[in-house]
Amino acid sequence: MGRPRNVIERGDLVLRRWRGQEDFEAAFTLIEESLDHLRPWEPWVARHDEEHTRALLGRCDTWWASGEVYNYAIVEDGTPVGMCQTARAAEPGGRRIGYWLHPAATGRGLATRAVAALAEETFTLSEVAYLEIVHDRANTASAAVPRRLGFTELRREPAAPPVAPAGSGTAVVWRLDRPGRAADPSAR
Repeated sequence: MGRPRNVIERGDLVLRRWRGQEDFEAAFTLIEESLDHLRPWEPWVARHDEEHTRALLGRCDTWWASGEVYNYAIVEDGTPVGMCQTARAAEPGGRRIGYWLHPAATGRGLATRAVAALAEETFTLSEVAYLEIVHDRANTASAAVPRRLGFTELRREPAAPPVAPAGSGTAVVWRLDRPGRAADPSAR
């Protein structure tokens, strides 16, 4: 099984693998400054504290080694402005992409550019047949990213608990198949 690159560069935008505890200060500050922005959509924010951030960064190395999750800082002009990741999906050959930005970094296409870079990199892994993005139906900002990048809405289903405070309770699942690969009609 291959691994994505530790650093993915796209001009002034860089995805850089989180480097365990040496990135603690940057990660903690990024999350701390984004709490109000994230709270409506991310249930994990309720558990945010130094210990939780240290534990997350500690798991990043283990997840990377196992291929379970590849977690990146979204870096603009040398400063972390968000996070994105790709995690194993439930079905073989699939990965799910998640992303969020600091509130000062929103509205400029950075999430779309970061997800595009991560998708391109993830498709270099031979075992990856498709990517999915899942978001709450009410989160229209998150919905814009897969729509812009050519993902297809597959289905709407009950959101897995815990439901985010601003969430509708309905998850929207989008899919993008590996370029050159026909979509699997049974996945719909």
